[in-house]
Amino acid sequence: MATTKKYYFYVLLCADNTLYGGYSTDVTKRVATHNAGKGAKYTKPRTRRPVKLIFHAEFTTKTAALQAEWRFKHQPREDKLEFLQQQGVFVEF
Repeated sequence: MATTKKYYFYVLLCADNTLYGGYSTDVTKRVATHNAGKGAKYTKPRTRRPVKLIFHAEFTTKTAALQAEWRFKHQPREDKLEFLQQQGVFVEF
């Protein structure tokens, strides 16, 4: 029986109240990597950690997950917060 690979777009709330969007096939492992300071250049500084997973969406293709990440990253913060609110995520600072 073949298993279907899953791809995820996720959003982190960083310790400095910034938002980070990313892509992964294992969100739990990826968040731990970010918190270890090894995830991405953006989350590497201690001022951005710890990070907290506030949203994730599952996709059946890598392309779809990467497109969701790209759309999120290329919009103003206000639009990112509106997107999260539409998804039922209310970010408190």
